[in-house]
Amino acid sequence: MSILIAMSGGVDSSVSAYLCSLGHDVCRGATMLLWGESCVNADEAAGVCGALGIEHEVLDCRKVFAERVIKNFVKVYESGGTPNPCVECNRFLKFGEFLRHAESCRVERIATGHYARIEHSPSGRYLLRKGKDISRDQSYVLYVLTQEQLSRTEFPLGGMTKPEVRDLAKSLGLINANRQDSQDICFVPDGDYAGFIEAYTGKTYPPGKFVDTAGKVLGTHRGIIHYTAGQRRGLGVAAKSRLYVCSLDAEDGTITLASEGEERLYSRGVVVRGVNLTAFDEVPENFRGGVKIRYRQREVACVVNQSGSDELVIEFAEKQKCPAIGQSAVIYDGEYVIGGGTIVGTI
Repeated sequence: MSILIAMSGGVDSSVSAYLCSLGHDVCRGATMLLWGESCVNADEAAGVCGALGIEHEVLDCRKVFAERVIKNFVKVYESGGTPNPCVECNRFLKFGEFLRHAESCRVERIATGHYARIEHSPSGRYLLRKGKDISRDQSYVLYVLTQEQLSRTEFPLGGMTKPEVRDLAKSLGLINANRQDSQDICFVPDGDYAGFIEAYTGKTYPPGKFVDTAGKVLGTHRGIIHYTAGQRRGLGVAAKSRLYVCSLDAEDGTITLASEGEERLYSRGVVVRGVNLTAFDEVPENFRGGVKIRYRQREVACVVNQSGSDELVIEFAEKQKCPAIGQSAVIYDGEYVIGGGTIVGTI
């Protein structure tokens, strides 16, 4: 069986390539060029592939990345939301363009270095399961994978922990065994999202009013793209208690702030669209499970109902602080992903 491994130049994809080279007759590596004029990581990936004795190629995906990921990133911030570019990159690039390239090369399967697991159930469905290393689990950003994509994908690291991966890389003498993991969005390595948006669009975003939940003006903000729901730091507003960004109105440029104990700061649930379901064709009525509304946020108990072919209503067992429009809500049943969608509203 033939396989194409997505090679980022990091230790995870490198160990994945090694494991795949043991289990497949034909194994190749490919690095996607997503942003910028060159890809330093591609050199490391090529070096690893050379050491493993497998072919390596670079795929220029910058046009699709700009159209599908960066434009959406900018649009969501401009509308007062909080985008999730890693989800969109998985949807359109890593399991979209990459899989199409594999098909064009008549390669049967693809593999990535994600920490998650895929199981083929007796019912015939492919199920997405959390990785063994819960501290590294990436199932949240993979909920968009379709049955077709899951059926042709392998996650070699799903049953491993990060220390085990690094130890194996060291034993193999891989050049990136001690390389630090990237913590930022790949096209905004300094973390200055607003600065990136201004440079990318060539636009300036006007200041506006900070108001409290009663409508009283508290100060002036720097422009709506500088803020996100739930933000506490960097507001520049003096107050007796901590203030959080409660809501953002892109039309009039007003940002509402609320204090820690205010009811307005919390929501009893969210409405999501852009739904992808992994475990079912349709969510059973009053389905009880867990949900994550941000990647690093803890999972909370919830009840889910499908209100339309592309809409879910998710009610939390306990109110949650500032769910952000544009983020993903991903539903779990224990270790298994049920599905999810993009948050479009709160209840």
